[in-house]
Amino acid sequence: MCPDVEVILFGDEEGAAEIARELGIRHELHVERNEHGTKRLDAMFARAQAIARHDVLCYVNCDIILLGEFCAAMKRVRAAHSRFLMVGRRWDTEVTEPLDFGSEDWGVRVNRMAQEQGEQQPGWSVDYFAFPRGMYAEIPELVVGRVWWDHWLVWKARKEGADVVDASSQVTAIHQNHNYGYHPAGAQGVWNDEQAQQNFALAGGRQHLFTIEDATHILTASGERGNLWRFGAPYWRYLRPKIVPTWFAILDATRPLRSAMGLRTVTLRRSRGI
Repeated sequence: MCPDVEVILFGDEEGAAEIARELGIRHELHVERNEHGTKRLDAMFARAQAIARHDVLCYVNCDIILLGEFCAAMKRVRAAHSRFLMVGRRWDTEVTEPLDFGSEDWGVRVNRMAQEQGEQQPGWSVDYFAFPRGMYAEIPELVVGRVWWDHWLVWKARKEGADVVDASSQVTAIHQNHNYGYHPAGAQGVWNDEQAQQNFALAGGRQHLFTIEDATHILTASGERGNLWRFGAPYWRYLRPKIVPTWFAILDATRPLRSAMGLRTVTLRRSRGI
């Protein structure tokens, strides 16, 4: 991405130590786990902030590919804010073949693939969190691999008065599509099992769950602007589950009439939000 980036890989999974040695990155074998054996976010954040060489850290999920533009955006945000959290929407992309990182134009090709074939996800898909050392001194015993911890991190930054910057338009965060085979119940288990419910409770409930739509600032090619939608985002999250089903019911009921009138059909994808 850029010179002198330090990568810290947490985990004792098979092959983790070997790939860390091959790539010359730091490997933290020990990871605190809950009673179910799932990795705890609080322990990773505390350890990373204690051992990192730099004063700006970024937690990023291992299925995300970041390009050099990430560092450029990070420098701009850091110059404009002393206390911040930089987040951004991801691009879900089918990566079906090994990427040749030795090629000089690999970043250009992967970026193009995401933009042309991928799909940018809504504001509740948050997969990277860049912040200055010292943030998140206190985190509940949330676990990764389940939902709600990411939304709590956004809320916590706002709660502590940090500027939350949405860098979605400047950072193409490429998410390599995958299934949820690590959970016996698949995606439904990740969303609804006992540990997901425990994360929800530890986070303090729905009022402590924010998304990228709650960002205070939006990073653009020419600078930053305030995000006025943040004032309406909490109300939309409350109203959306009530409005969207009614909207789809209206579409279903009027489809024969719209078809007879020759109106163009627009396919709307059902999305899941907070």
